[in-house]
Amino acid sequence: MKIVIVGASGTMGQHLADVLEKENHEIIRASRSSQNIKVDTTSIESIEEMFAKIGAFDALISTAGETFVGPWKNLNNQTFRKGIEGKMMGQINLVLIGQQYINPKGSFTLITGALTNEPQVNFANASAANGAVEGFVRAAAIELPNGIRINAVSPTVIENSPQYFPYFPGEIPTTMKQLEFGFKKSLFGAVTGHIIKP
Repeated sequence: MKIVIVGASGTMGQHLADVLEKENHEIIRASRSSQNIKVDTTSIESIEEMFAKIGAFDALISTAGETFVGPWKNLNNQTFRKGIEGKMMGQINLVLIGQQYINPKGSFTLITGALTNEPQVNFANASAANGAVEGFVRAAAIELPNGIRINAVSPTVIENSPQYFPYFPGEIPTTMKQLEFGFKKSLFGAVTGHIIKP
């Protein structure tokens, strides 16, 4: 299977790329700093260039999407747009543009997070962006043509990012194995329009 991983230089993306590559899938690693395929998901032109280079593919995983992290008093139109342009529109545009290149019966898997339903201090922007992406996934699932599926994986803080643990008091971290199987459910299963909580 030819799988595009956007955000492949991050903690989640790198782990998934390594695991799936060992299982003999063709992995296209894309990120802002990738040596393979460079992409800035806040730029439509950059996304279009990425897909033009890659051509047809079977599945796309996104673990990318910046949001504003900081106190409520620092939220304003400008800071809030970080999550809108990064995590929300960046991922939505991967689907809207990518649908022109994905093979029939392919799949898109986006990333959201537990902050959608369990907000934490300093993460209002991420909660809002996650909620928008999850709404998009449910709506896209009933309209995407050619048997194309779409899901989102929604972990809590992941075990390989301990620097974020203090921001998620009382949350049991999602293990990398749980994360892996959440994405595999979307990649290789039959579900569509689901928010998968590993």
